[in-house]
Amino acid sequence: MAHSFNRQTTIAALDIGSSKVCCIIAKVSRDKRINVVGYGYNASKGIKNGIVTDINQATLSVCNAVETAEQMANERIDRVIVNVSGDKIKSVIKDSTISLNKNRPVNENDLAKVIEKGIHKINVEGCELIHCLPTNYRLDGGEEIKDPRNIFGETLSVDILLGLMPDILYRNLATVIENAHLEIAGKTFSPYASGLSCLVDDERELGATVIDMGGGTTSIASFKHGYPIYFASLPVGGNNVTNDIAYGLTTSFSHAERLKTLHGCAFLTTHDKEETINVYPVGEEDDSCIKQIPRAELISIITPRIEETFEMVNRKLAEVGLDNVSSHRVVLTGGASQLSGVREIASMVLDKQVRLGRPKNILNLPDSLYGPAFSTCVGMLLFALNYTERKPNKIINKPTNGSNSGWGKIFSWVKQNF
Repeated sequence: MAHSFNRQTTIAALDIGSSKVCCIIAKVSRDKRINVVGYGYNASKGIKNGIVTDINQATLSVCNAVETAEQMANERIDRVIVNVSGDKIKSVIKDSTISLNKNRPVNENDLAKVIEKGIHKINVEGCELIHCLPTNYRLDGGEEIKDPRNIFGETLSVDILLGLMPDILYRNLATVIENAHLEIAGKTFSPYASGLSCLVDDERELGATVIDMGGGTTSIASFKHGYPIYFASLPVGGNNVTNDIAYGLTTSFSHAERLKTLHGCAFLTTHDKEETINVYPVGEEDDSCIKQIPRAELISIITPRIEETFEMVNRKLAEVGLDNVSSHRVVLTGGASQLSGVREIASMVLDKQVRLGRPKNILNLPDSLYGPAFSTCVGMLLFALNYTERKPNKIINKPTNGSNSGWGKIFSWVKQNF
């Protein structure tokens, strides 16, 4: 892909989800302005709970989305930033400590040294390393410090957040990209990208968790002091709600999705007991077979699943001590977050301030992309632009995988030219 660095550079993001596949092509100017020039999306096939289940179907979904974006942008792409999702993603904290020269304050070389020590050898235990992010610093084992430069101390420590995905699952994803004649130039967890596009600076600084509610997964990324501090994912999403409706009302999946979209809500009101809705029994197309049920019956199916989802999220947050931090905000995004009442249920179960998030950190975003369902794909453009991760010196206990040879390529030309 040829670039004119004196004018603009092209970057492309590919969001492969359980419900849809989306590709966005953008131009980046020398002053770091992102201008979307093409996008395409279609229903996802061959993906379940964020995991590739059919290589051929998934490849076709990717090709269709990319081709639509290329036609709008009037430009061919061959490298993409791709999202990584699924309930098997996880994060691990690795710490690193060095001794300091007590006769001078901490400087840039000390920061580089402690990070270098931390990433010298990383044991990924059969996983693909998706993220390697220095987060919180400490001097002499004290409180967390965002920037320890120009402060005196005897020891300097840093926490390094590792984002991991089972290698075999990543290889399936890489195969889909390769079959679509594309190269993976960078990769990021879906909720991390969503956080970059939805959170404001104060939220990332004071503490916030992004809950990205997709079709097959609900992904989590927690931030503090401007850094991500935790990643997790659950194998539940909007498709589970649709399935519950289909089974509970004995109707087709497509009609259940329509009922959820038009009449669905996550909590019950008195009025819902009086309102009726039409339900087509599965296999029946004759209008004479339509059943009329109270809207309350539909809501009584939806509510337990939404409550269960946030209870699962709360258990994940409890693992890292974030469940009882009242000042820690929650931002919901993703297509499934648009269901009426979800925000209220999240606030009740998580006992936190909750708001709905949509992409907001790119100016002049096309109206079609200004929705929670596109938070991840938009966020990947910001991820590429602000990439600061450092490549480990040595990764151990990891099978050789030639498909990952493109680590960081797209970011090298961004850094060289801005």
